[in-house]
Amino acid sequence: MDTVSGENMIGGKKRLIVTIDGPSGAGKSTVSMIAADRLGYRYINTGALYRAVAVEALKQGIDTNNEAELREICSSLQISIYKRNGLLVYFVNEREVTGEIREPKISLLASGLSAKEIVRKGLFGIQRRLGRNGGVVFEGRDMGTVVFPEAEIKFYLNAKPEERAKRRYRELTENNYDVTYEQILRELIKRDADDSSRKLSPLRPAREAVIIDSTQMELEEVVMLMLDSIQKKIDFVSC
Repeated sequence: MDTVSGENMIGGKKRLIVTIDGPSGAGKSTVSMIAADRLGYRYINTGALYRAVAVEALKQGIDTNNEAELREICSSLQISIYKRNGLLVYFVNEREVTGEIREPKISLLASGLSAKEIVRKGLFGIQRRLGRNGGVVFEGRDMGTVVFPEAEIKFYLNAKPEERAKRRYRELTENNYDVTYEQILRELIKRDADDSSRKLSPLRPAREAVIIDSTQMELEEVVMLMLDSIQKKIDFVSC
C-alpha cells in the first residue's frame, strides 16, 4: 500500500499534500474522498491504518500493552485499499475487513492503539512515503500537526458531538449494526476526550489550519469551501 507513483508537477500545477484532521463523525471521510476525486488526487484514510492494526490485534488475541507483540503486528501488516463500485474496500493480510474496521469496538480499540508510540512509529513511515510526491488528500487526527507539518493546505473539520453521533448512528444502522444513538454519543464523547488529552500527538487543529464547523452545513458546501481554498493555494504555489 505504501507504493507511491506520479510526479509532483502536472501541467505546470504543483500537486499538493492536503490534510484534513478532526474528530470522529465530523464527515472527514466523505468530504476527503469527494475532494480527492475532483482534484484527481489519491485519498488516504489514515484512521483506517490504525483500525487495521486493531482488527489484526483482536484477531490474534494479543495483549495490546505488549510492545513486542504490537511491533510484530505493525512490521508484518499488509494493508491494501481498492475501489469497488465507487466505494473503498480494505484488506488486511489479504482478508477483507471493510465492515470490521467500522465497528464501534474497533474504533475504540484503534483510538487506544493510536496513543501508543510503538504503533505511531510503525505507521509514520508508511504515511510519509504515501505523501512524498504530493497529489494526496490525507484524512486523520494529526496529519497537519505531526505527520505532514509541511503540508501546503490544512483543514480541521468539526461538528457538535450530537450531530456527529447522529451521523455515525445513521451510518451504522444502515449497515445493520445493532447500536443505539445514546451508545454512539457516549463512545464518541469518550473518544474525543481520549484523543484530545493524550500526550502523544493529541487531537488539535494545526496552527495554520482552515477550521470548518460542519454542524449546520450541507456536504456540498463543505466540499466547495475546501476546494476553493485548495485551488487558491495551488495557483499561488504554482506561480
